[in-house]
Amino acid sequence: MGHSAPIIWGDHVFITTAVNSETEAPSVETGWTGGAGESAKDTGKWTWQVMSLHLETGKVRWVQDACEGTPAIKRHLKASHSNCTPATDGEFVVAFFGSEGLYCYDFEGHQVWKHDFGKLVSGPYDAPTLEWGFSSSPVIHDGHVIVQCDCLNTSFVAILDIKTGNEVRRIDRTGEVATWSTPLIVSTADRKQIVCNGYRQMAGYDWSTGERLWHLSGGGDVPVPTPLFADGLIYLTNGHGRSPIYAITATATGDLTPAANQSINGVAWWTPRDGSYMPTPLVKGKWLYTCNDNGRLDTRDAMTGDLIYRQRVGNGNNTYSASAVAAGGHVYFVSEQGEVTVIEEGADFKKVATNNLEEIVMATPAISGNRLFIRAARNLYCFSPK
Repeated sequence: MGHSAPIIWGDHVFITTAVNSETEAPSVETGWTGGAGESAKDTGKWTWQVMSLHLETGKVRWVQDACEGTPAIKRHLKASHSNCTPATDGEFVVAFFGSEGLYCYDFEGHQVWKHDFGKLVSGPYDAPTLEWGFSSSPVIHDGHVIVQCDCLNTSFVAILDIKTGNEVRRIDRTGEVATWSTPLIVSTADRKQIVCNGYRQMAGYDWSTGERLWHLSGGGDVPVPTPLFADGLIYLTNGHGRSPIYAITATATGDLTPAANQSINGVAWWTPRDGSYMPTPLVKGKWLYTCNDNGRLDTRDAMTGDLIYRQRVGNGNNTYSASAVAAGGHVYFVSEQGEVTVIEEGADFKKVATNNLEEIVMATPAISGNRLFIRAARNLYCFSPK
């Protein structure tokens, strides 16, 4: 079982999973309540695995057991113990399992190194007895691995050498609550920065020094969506409690927190509502697609924030955790219940198809060439034209 997305490089498909010693089918909740935020009461040991499959056939090339034991942190009833999507640069594959460690393999499945960050306590800041598990995925950039570890007991961004696993720099984010968002690297002609979502610290940090370049606060208190960058703008949203959307210029500096109906230098546009709680939005062409966990899709002009249309994706009863993906002039939305809705890109809502996998899907799909990969809770599917 796992909610991490598949990644593809050449004819290699990489995926992570967590296997329970007592059951082949650990329970997973779906829906708006998702077990009302409770932690799963799993028993038995778990084995955290990294897998390589052949693109053409799905045949398993190799499986490596990263670690085995009792999880240091319980999982949310909607979560798995393998939430973080792996990353690769064509030479190394990096998999993150939170408190169970960060692992690096070569393409033949040999472990290159592992790094232990200790116990990473992830749960709501206002209910510290709840444990929800870790989900921030690693990012590879310029020979380095970047991880965002915003937790109740510690908050930081770590930059590691991808060849050795040694920490090169650690950026302090003390004061931040637990988040489940993946960091973003933004490179422009003027500077390179690491962008992090957060409740108290949505911020951009200088790549070379770790200095905080800009920041803003006041979003939702359970940040999940990953920041996006397109056409000079950085997009941030978080939607628990409050649901803002911010479009930040890549050259912004200082405190960018806007007051009601206030414009501020460095903020191209913003709206205090209509953001996303779980799925990461999608920028494709001139459009920003924001689908909330309840299936409400807002399509905006990405440069101005003007609302183009608002429609319901799915049958109205579905919930969404997976983020949308796009290719071939179409956008794909996959519900937690396994319903796949396909729409045309553009200024009008045009539904092309609806298909049902009849299986729980929490992971974001992946696209490689003319293939669409959808990772369900316990199976990986590859779809291609006939």
